[in-house]
Amino acid sequence: MGSFSVWHWLIVLLIVVLIFGTKKLKNIGSDLGGAVKGFKDGVRDGTASPADPAAPTQRVGAERTLDPGTVDVETKTTRN
Repeated sequence: MGSFSVWHWLIVLLIVVLIFGTKKLKNIGSDLGGAVKGFKDGVRDGTASPADPAAPTQRVGAERTLDPGTVDVETKTTRN
């Protein structure tokens, strides 16, 4: 009872294909592959050496750019 045999996995695969259909499974697979590729590219870009002139530098200061949908708020606390 520890592991499933090949026949169990084939039955599970058949049920999944019947429920979702092959087109939807193909779209899910391509979306997942694109996400993994994007993650790998992001990790690779984040490992640039500090001496690399093409590496992005961090800017410190009051200048910030916000997305159009972002609301910048400042919280204040009051004491009673």
